[in-house]
Amino acid sequence: MSVKSHIPNLITLLNLFCGSIAVIFAVQSNFVFAAVFVFLGIFFDFFDGFFARKLNVSSEIGLQLDSLADMVTSGLVPGIVMFKLISMSIDAPVFAETTSDWNSVFHFNGFKVSFLPLLGLLITLGSCYRLAKFNVDVEQQSYFKGLPTPANALLILSLPLIIEFQNIPIISTIILNTWFLIGLTLFSCYILNSNVKLFALKFKDYSFANNKVRYIFLALCVLSLVLLHFAAIPVIILLYIVLSLISK
Repeated sequence: MSVKSHIPNLITLLNLFCGSIAVIFAVQSNFVFAAVFVFLGIFFDFFDGFFARKLNVSSEIGLQLDSLADMVTSGLVPGIVMFKLISMSIDAPVFAETTSDWNSVFHFNGFKVSFLPLLGLLITLGSCYRLAKFNVDVEQQSYFKGLPTPANALLILSLPLIIEFQNIPIISTIILNTWFLIGLTLFSCYILNSNVKLFALKFKDYSFANNKVRYIFLALCVLSLVLLHFAAIPVIILLYIVLSLISK
């Protein structure tokens, strides 16, 4: 086996390495550095497939390794972040007064956890199921069924970044609303595993005629990021879904 055949897998392992570091930061509620390493992991996730195609060294083990790395970077990390965000929202006095009966706290050997935030881990379960379906679905080559896990991870990780860097009170209040977070968690699980067909950002050639939707999407992404900064990420995900539906 040639050296070049290992290059894509090494890049995939860099994705997993970044995801593992992101888990540590997410557990410590350091969302900024968790997001940085998730972004790096997704960067490597894009280029492992790119180099596999360019070097013509795609393999079954590469496919499985890619999904295992994504499970950590784009599945486990956003689940932990959502768990933390729901935990933060529950600490708000208004919510605490109304949920003391059904949001009980479990104590065991010095460890305590509130049950409601565990709903955030549904994102991890939904991501796992989506990745398993992707591995056995031979149709998802030129398009995706459901939102890809990296896009979903970006959506979830954008929430604490918006709170941290944009500091718009009304938006922060919405983001830290428990019902909003639970609703987003359920929506996330649905859109990950839906049968909605979404275009893939894979260019077979670079002509505008064959990639019109992709170029329009990329232009709107740049414009949104310039105008909205981190708040652009949820907008970009929505644009991705809407443009996919229109193009089909």
